[in-house]
Amino acid sequence: MFREMRRKKQMLDENACIQILNRGTAGVLAAAGDDGYPYAVPLSYVYDNGKIYFHSAKSGHKIDAVMRNEKVSFCVIDQDEIVPQEYTTYYRSVIAFGRIRILEDEAEKKNAAEILAEKYSPGESAQNRSGEIARHWNRLCMLEMNIEHMTGKEAIELVRKHGEDAEIG
Repeated sequence: MFREMRRKKQMLDENACIQILNRGTAGVLAAAGDDGYPYAVPLSYVYDNGKIYFHSAKSGHKIDAVMRNEKVSFCVIDQDEIVPQEYTTYYRSVIAFGRIRILEDEAEKKNAAEILAEKYSPGESAQNRSGEIARHWNRLCMLEMNIEHMTGKEAIELVRKHGEDAEIG
């Protein structure tokens, strides 16, 4: 169902992909938009146990798109270093494919909101985070993407560097 990566030497293993998802703070969600046009929107997110959670308003282009078609992809760029003298970019990224749903169950929605708030406000107390969630609760929509397939890839130069580091170590 999902394509194999063409450049297998550059493929990251699942653990590296999860580390990137945990480290990242923003990515781009791609969905089937209006009139067959793709709709890609940058979002804050949190990864948790094979799922990616997003917050949203209760209406808008994103909500219309995910209600129309639950199949989405989400891309996170971990590294994007332009190397002009080599005419290349040293990059590392992950793309996840899966199905997305709007969380309707109050407990699921609250849990997802808490996980997201903890990622972006780690220094705040649980009480303060809960208060902030409560203030926005009536306008808050939480989305859950269940990852079905995920690949990570890095520039061949980074693959070679890792090999050299392993030989040195």
